[in-house]
Formats: sequence, structure tokens, C-alpha cells
Amino acid sequence: MKAALQNYQARMRRVLDYIDRHLDSDLDLETVSGVAAFSKFHFHRQFTATFGLSVHRYVQLARMKRASYRLAYTDAQSVTDIAMDAGYEAPDAFARAFRQRFGQSPSSFRKSPDLEPWLAAFGPLDNARNKLMQKTFTPDDVTIRDVPPTPVAIMEHRGDPATLGATIQRFIAWRKAAGLHPKTSPTFNVWRSERRPASPADYSVDLCVGTNPPIEPNGEHIKAGEIPGGRCAVLRIVGNTDNLEPAALYLYRDWLPASGEEARDFPIYCQRLSFFPEVPAHETVAELFLPLK
Repeated sequence: MKAALQNYQARMRRVLDYIDRHLDSDLDLETVSGVAAFSKFHFHRQFTATFGLSVHRYVQLARMKRASYRLAYTDAQSVTDIAMDAGYEAPDAFARAFRQRFGQSPSSFRKSPDLEPWLAAFGPLDNARNKLMQKTFTPDDVTIRDVPPTPVAIMEHRGDPATLGATIQRFIAWRKAAGLHPKTSPTFNVWRSERRPASPADYSVDLCVGTNPPIEPNGEHIKAGEIPGGRCAVLRIVGNTDNLEPAALYLYRDWLPASGEEARDFPIYCQRLSFFPEVPAHETVAELFLPLK
């Protein structure tokens, strides 16, 4: 029974991965059911029962998520091109759907996104992915690595995590202007609070980019700092890197007590090695670093 369930879940994961890779293609029911080798006559109900939303709705949300990330975090494509990539035949149809879902026009969202309705709109998509995509970690997934110190430029986010997207936008704009592209300058997040503190005002994270040579501070927006070198427990996560909390919990709750190691006095942090929407969601990669004594 367990083996049969695992096989079923693997076939469903294969469907989600296929959709991620083929958002520009015709994702009709016959094609998608064929990926999982399920009968197209039953697949719609199977998919809905497993993920809580229909194939059509899932594809719509996945395309809209990619489109909204491109609007919010890149300026390489016009709104018209983004609309076409999202499967809309005309920009006005895309604009109507976008406004209905997020309460803003695409151009207004690109300039100043209202993040709370944006994030809430993707709750069903995130819930669907989390049903089968949560990885079970083992000690073999963790390596101990000596890392060199890395000088970084830091933009601090302090306060409600619902406003983090706006800080990310400012950070991306600054690093673009500074010529610090992710392919040549590493990207780090340093968490200085719980992911969900009792008071949202206590949420704290540093957005960092590696700089060599070190930069001069830029007023109150950018600070110079360093990711310290030394021994670290490293856990690599592939896919679903929007939420690294399960991986962090594994390191703290399971791996660290069993390892005999002691944590150093520096917060857990991650290096983001690939980003959505530059790669499909299931191909994003991040590494979590737990500094050790």
C-alpha cells in the first residue's frame, strides 16, 4: 500500500514539474494526464482531489505567479510580452484578470505592488505544491563545510513580513544600479528573527549581496558587513525555496542535537543560487548555513 501511494504521489509530482517547465505551452488535459500516465477521463478529479484545485486553475495561477514576479522584480519584458507569456491573447484581457485578482493594473503593480492581496492570491497554489513537495531530510543531506568570510552589502528589513516584497524590490533596484548581478555576486539572506514572530513588527531579515572589494555604506539604505567564515552545517534545498522553514527546523530540531555539534553565535542564513522566475519553481536552489563552533 505504501509503495503504491508513493508511486501515485511521484506521478503527481511529475505533473507539477511538467507544468512548471511548460507554462508557455498548451497544457490541455490530455497532455497533462499523459505525463502522469493517468486516464484523461479520471485525471481531472484525481488532480482536484489531490491538490484542492483543478488543473486549469492551477495552470492559471502558476502563469499569473510567474507574470507577477516578472512585473515586480524585473524590467526586461514589457507588460504586453508578459501578458502573452501568461497565455493571454491581448494585454487588456491580461490587465482585467490581473486587476480582478490583485486589485491593481499590471503597470501600477510594477511601479508599486500592493503585496498583501498579491501574496494571498497564491495561497491555493502554494498549498497545492506543499501537499507533495515537502522533502523529508536525513543526516546524509547535511555536510559540514569550511566557508570563507564574504564581505557583503546589506539592506535591512525590519517590521511586518507582509512588506518584505517592497524591500526586495528596493534591494534589486539598488544592486542593478551597482552592477552586482546575481550570476557574479552571491545573494544571501540572514534571518535575525523567527519567520513568524509573535508581533509582526519584530520580524527581521538582512538582504545581502557579496561585494569584492567591500563597498562604502550608502546612507541608511545600504550597510557594509560580512558573512563570517568558519565551519557551517550546510543543507541544500532544490525546489520550493520560497519557504525554507522546514529545512531550518530540521537543522535546529533534528540534526544539531544528534550531531554533537554546537551552534556559533551567528544567525542561520541562506545563499540563493538560482531564482524564480529565471528558472522553473522546482529548479530553484538555495543552501542553508548553520554556523558551528
